[in-house]
Amino acid sequence: MLKNKKKNREEEPSPGNTAQNEAEQELKQDNGTENPVSDNQNPDENTGEPAAAKPSEEEKLRADLSEANDKYLRLYAEFDNFKRRTTKERIDLLQTAGKDVLQSLLPVLDDFERALKSMESASDVAAVKEGINLVHSKLKNILVQKGLKEMESIGSAFDADLHEAITNIPAPSDEMKGKVIDEVEKGYFLNDKVIRFAKVVVGN
Repeated sequence: MLKNKKKNREEEPSPGNTAQNEAEQELKQDNGTENPVSDNQNPDENTGEPAAAKPSEEEKLRADLSEANDKYLRLYAEFDNFKRRTTKERIDLLQTAGKDVLQSLLPVLDDFERALKSMESASDVAAVKEGINLVHSKLKNILVQKGLKEMESIGSAFDADLHEAITNIPAPSDEMKGKVIDEVEKGYFLNDKVIRFAKVVVGN
């Protein structure tokens, strides 16, 4: 009998042990519970805050369009400036293209003015002719230096690329048929390019 009573006392839990067991069970339940996270929130790994939403396809297209528009405006402005600059340079070139030639001809103009003054009181016609010939020769030399070349037409076959026929006359010989018999106005080349057609008379 004493042994059975002692055994029963050991099996009965003491009030202190019961409270301790209940506290341990509650602690286990608390540790096993996880705070649910909403599917819509993606916490940042470092800060724990929700990550920023990615830009949509429409926003990307708008950004690309804005960038392309800026590039177009810059290119248009650069082209407009280039066009204005080249137009101004072309106008300046046209206005000063003959400057070098005109400066070279000024001494000839001076000679002609002196010749005209001397003719007013000149009595020697031969001296006046000689002075005119010298001025003419000086003028031709300057023009040749600038690339001007006379066209030799008389006796050559008529060429529509070089000559302008004023009239046709009977050829003095069979050899002169279709050839230039006379020259009314000389033709000229400038650096091997025709700048004035020769006005000629052609034999037929």
